[in-house]
Amino acid sequence: MAENMSKITAVLVLGVMILFGIFFVFGNKKAFSENENRELADTPEFSISDAADGELTKNAEKYFTDHFPFRDRFIAGSAKLSTLVSESIVNGVYVSGDRLLDMSAEKRDTTDKSAELINKFCEDHSSAAYFVCVPTSSGVYGDEFPQYYQKNIENRQITSFYNSLSADIRRIDAYNILKMLNENYIYYRNDNKWTTYGAYCVYKTVIQKLGFSPIPYSKYTVEHVDFDFRGDLYDITQYKDIVPDTIDIYKCISGDKIKSCVSYNNSGKREKLKLCDKERLDSPYKYDVYMGETKPYLNIKTTVNNNRKLLVIKDKFGDCFIPFLTQHYSEIAVVSPEALRVPLSSVVNVDSYEQTLFIMGVNSMSSSDLFELLNK
Repeated sequence: MAENMSKITAVLVLGVMILFGIFFVFGNKKAFSENENRELADTPEFSISDAADGELTKNAEKYFTDHFPFRDRFIAGSAKLSTLVSESIVNGVYVSGDRLLDMSAEKRDTTDKSAELINKFCEDHSSAAYFVCVPTSSGVYGDEFPQYYQKNIENRQITSFYNSLSADIRRIDAYNILKMLNENYIYYRNDNKWTTYGAYCVYKTVIQKLGFSPIPYSKYTVEHVDFDFRGDLYDITQYKDIVPDTIDIYKCISGDKIKSCVSYNNSGKREKLKLCDKERLDSPYKYDVYMGETKPYLNIKTTVNNNRKLLVIKDKFGDCFIPFLTQHYSEIAVVSPEALRVPLSSVVNVDSYEQTLFIMGVNSMSSSDLFELLNK
């Protein structure tokens, strides 16, 4: 009897292997994973050099991993199983009761080199400089982490970074504003970034530091344009039990309008775009509804009649924040260091802007190479 069961088991295992092999060879191979929001590996090409140094084997393993039959279901099931048998940690992301939280903060080196480059940039230009270092959702909701995990890591990182900045740079505290409001919907549940409401809460303080009165919340209409947003933390975990997020677009009632918004790539090619474009909701990453895919430089002109000009240097945290600034400046230049491949001086004359606002997540401070081209 036992021998017969062993034979049956062997036949079943062999049958499953053959079935998976057929699916792998003849199944449809996708170039892009919408669930993970990334390009999948191409078929590896044979070369003697790659075979000799092991690169061919690595590429083949990556190709098989990316195109494994029923891969999406396997990843989702694996994430669910991980939360049931372990401490609710999936690929370095903590699954709390109602949100996903990145646990990588303690691995970041946030300070000296980035601060040095930013200090040099501000010393070389006459524009008054302001810095908003924004915590991720993990920084604001870190109390939900397991007991053994260090608390307040991002607050300490922001403080250390601010202490490394030149005294001439005005530091604006976003952490305590957001921490105080953390019972509100100020961060996405499935993404590191703040919601548009979280950005608005910080905008009220930032704009006063810049010399203006904030536009009251009552002057805005809020349009819920999507109820099924799953962001970067979902891409990492594929964990489906967290409630999807809502994407909002704020419009100022009877406010000033955008006259033009033009982006430039690193070759200087121009493209007109919208600050908030609902067509982007059909793209793989719905957050691109704010300002589209990251471009090195864009120029915004408004109907505000005050000849005030602002330079904004930002990462993705700035995307839903910038529309609030358009009610106060006649011109805003926006630079995204992560997309910049040429010296900043070749795309914008910094000294023609009276103020420079840095608005970046604390996680960007660990990438000092982001700021290399600001000083060239």
